[in-house]
Amino acid sequence: MNPCTTTYYLRLALTLPAFFLVSLHCCTMQGATGDVSPDLPSKIHNRAITSLSVKDRKTIHLDEREGDGVAWWPDKTLSNGTIEFDVRGTNVMQKSFVGIAFHGLDEKTYDAVYLRPFNFQTTDSVRLSHGVQYISHPIHTWNKLRDERAGQFEHEVSPASDPNDWVHVKVLVEYPRVRVFINQSIKPSLDVRQLSDRKGGWIGLWVGNGSGGDFANLVIKPIP
Repeated sequence: MNPCTTTYYLRLALTLPAFFLVSLHCCTMQGATGDVSPDLPSKIHNRAITSLSVKDRKTIHLDEREGDGVAWWPDKTLSNGTIEFDVRGTNVMQKSFVGIAFHGLDEKTYDAVYLRPFNFQTTDSVRLSHGVQYISHPIHTWNKLRDERAGQFEHEVSPASDPNDWVHVKVLVEYPRVRVFINQSIKPSLDVRQLSDRKGGWIGLWVGNGSGGDFANLVIKPIP
């Protein structure tokens, strides 16, 4: 297999209109036509995207709105593989839910892994155990999982991270297993079995109800 077909590097371009480029590492891009760049997340649900530079890091920002939001690349699909990215939330209680959606079909149907930065360094042991979460919408929401399967699909983030700083996240998807590694740790902070029967689908940046987030350095590596 040509190695150029197996890695997508997503970089932010600080030009107008704001968007970030997808470099397929010497491969030819296929995608949208007309006025929409193939590099743009062509399906954006319930959010607006802006570009900015944060501490010399080229970043895209999803704004804060009521309800969940996601910015999809439906032409960049993943079955099994790794998704790595840097993300920054805030240390504001119940106002920072930031992560990645995968195996997506539409704005309501997807799996996702996300962080709750405001729980990273709390002294409350219950909140601490809610640092990273897996969900599978539309059926298996976080509150349904917490009510029916407490402690199975969320866990403490290790190593502990600064809730106001950038966090590096690696999500390893090997259907039906999903593991989440934080800040280069070799031990997963979360290790779960997927609750959907989807074995592939779209990739998107995800933020939860009332929250925004900053994202950078997204790298997708499919497993053949």
